[in-house]
Amino acid sequence: MALTTRRRALTTLGAALAGSIAVPSYATAGESRRHRPRPLWRAHAHNDYEHPRPLFDALDHRFGSVEADIFLVGGQLLVAHDPVDLDPRRTLESLYLKPLAARVKANHGWVYRGQRRPLQLLIDIKTEGASTYLELDRQLLRYRNLFTTYEHGRMYPGAVTAVISGDRAARVPMEAQTVRRAFYDGRLADLGSAAPASFIPLISDNWTLNFTWQGVGAFPAAERAKLHDIVRRAHDRWQRVRFWATPDLAGAARDAVWGELLAAGVDHLNTDDLAGLEAFLDARHRQ
Repeated sequence: MALTTRRRALTTLGAALAGSIAVPSYATAGESRRHRPRPLWRAHAHNDYEHPRPLFDALDHRFGSVEADIFLVGGQLLVAHDPVDLDPRRTLESLYLKPLAARVKANHGWVYRGQRRPLQLLIDIKTEGASTYLELDRQLLRYRNLFTTYEHGRMYPGAVTAVISGDRAARVPMEAQTVRRAFYDGRLADLGSAAPASFIPLISDNWTLNFTWQGVGAFPAAERAKLHDIVRRAHDRWQRVRFWATPDLAGAARDAVWGELLAAGVDHLNTDDLAGLEAFLDARHRQ
């Protein structure tokens, strides 16, 4: 299939699975389309909850994907990076689920007003995966109208697409479900596996475990070819690609890596620097 045809087809699935390959966007009026900056669907807010205003800072910078780490503690899903940071007031529901539901209601069904495309909520499980996921599933059920849903082989797009990362034990109960309000974050080992994009829409992996280049000097030709091959193989199966642990200090090295990721068609650029990635993508007119 020609590249342009492949990318058009990918956008169709992306509308349901929060894909970040360019998808047509629709505003409520022509005037709004001309003056409202479009979301940056490739921008992923790593450790989003560590910003002063979790979720809202990322949305103010027009990010299309945010990440929350969760711990199951006493039946509550608490958001933090490390156990020492746990605070019973900082729950997944209070920081993400309730605010997203309120925003979607205010914006007539979507996270970004006039943009008929779901926000990706990447949920990284830090405690035992199976039990944590089952509690998460119960909480997502309370917000069933908010989330993209897989039901008996069919996809029903929602304003938010939840993708589950972290502890791998979550996979077993997820695969057993015929109705899910969440999807699974695969690894490079899942490329070419039997698992379809309706279960694994996203392939994520550690940049430093797969590439030696950190943005200084020329990108080795063999590594560039490897990166492009990973993206091609994922896109051939309607899956998106994200790498974490890429350079994230402002400067030429980070820009060089981000530039190669864009050139290869990587779907999500990972950062803690919201303003930095926003400026980078805007300068290149990339969404």
